[in-house]
Amino acid sequence: MNEKVLVAMSGGVDSSAAAALLNEAGYLVSGVTLKLSGGADDGPTADAKRVAEVLGIEHRVLDVTRAFSENVVGRFIKGYRSGLTPNPCIECNRYIKFGVLFDEARKAGMDYLATGHYARIERDPKTGRFLLKKAADPSKDQSYVLYSLTQERLAHTLLPLGEYKKTDVYAIAKRYGFKAAERESQEICFIPDHDHAAFIARVTGERDLEGDFIDAEGNVLGQHRGIARYTIGQRKGLGVSLGRPAYVVAIDPRSNTVTLGEEKDLYSSSLIVKDLNVVSGERIEGALRVQAKLRYAARPQDATFIPLCGGAGRIDFDAPQRAVTPGQACVFYQGDVVVGGGTIARRL
Repeated sequence: MNEKVLVAMSGGVDSSAAAALLNEAGYLVSGVTLKLSGGADDGPTADAKRVAEVLGIEHRVLDVTRAFSENVVGRFIKGYRSGLTPNPCIECNRYIKFGVLFDEARKAGMDYLATGHYARIERDPKTGRFLLKKAADPSKDQSYVLYSLTQERLAHTLLPLGEYKKTDVYAIAKRYGFKAAERESQEICFIPDHDHAAFIARVTGERDLEGDFIDAEGNVLGQHRGIARYTIGQRKGLGVSLGRPAYVVAIDPRSNTVTLGEEKDLYSSSLIVKDLNVVSGERIEGALRVQAKLRYAARPQDATFIPLCGGAGRIDFDAPQRAVTPGQACVFYQGDVVVGGGTIARRL
């Protein structure tokens, strides 16, 4: 086959199996592990190198520390300090894996970039355009985090695991004797202790700015510890006692306030998305019936997409949705096909 493919290898079971499948299929496979920070990352690199040795393929490390710091960590910090709840995994796919790494692959003369994501890429026989589709195994589908892929990216991307179940992937890894078969692949995580507020304070050198908890009428209910510590729908860890369940329903960075309300206050029927990407590359004209997801693990909900000017759109749900969260992604489908998605700007 003589087609060259660069495989992003984290050392985990998914990317290892992806490299093995492509190697079996006759592609000229090379592996690359991304260096994301200045700290030690010997474990994943060593695991990926061992897999490459078993497969008899080249392997190298690509230092993307600066790009990762600016486009993933930097956006993460800016988002939280702006009252948003960002999704760094989506930004990593957009700017690093299918940004910096994709460009590197093309410069190196590779025909394709491949990853261990569970999703499918197919070509529409009628239009010739590429389709991004859900994985065959719905329990592992990762199409949500890939909605930013364009036609150019899809044309030169391979997702070998899209037709496989996780049990099949384990079997492939065990057949090769990969140590990676003993553990799950991990999403990139630059905050090991999951305390994002402490991480932001440590990186920026700035302490949290305390402010007021308020109700919908503006009455002060107590003091919050910094808006970066809160997200829409949060109930635990508020540090206030109102004699009734209280939830975060709004965050305003301008006034440095966090609005608390009841469960019913979390529901809304519409939202606005910005930075819209339509996977087909074609402009959507008029209202379009879709199924929209507000979170990675959420079930798609029936809705209508209405295009707006300036790369924005409106989603009107058939039924009110809980905790629509600015900063998260809203991805919309028609059946198994990803139509597009964008960043939630606000709920209506």
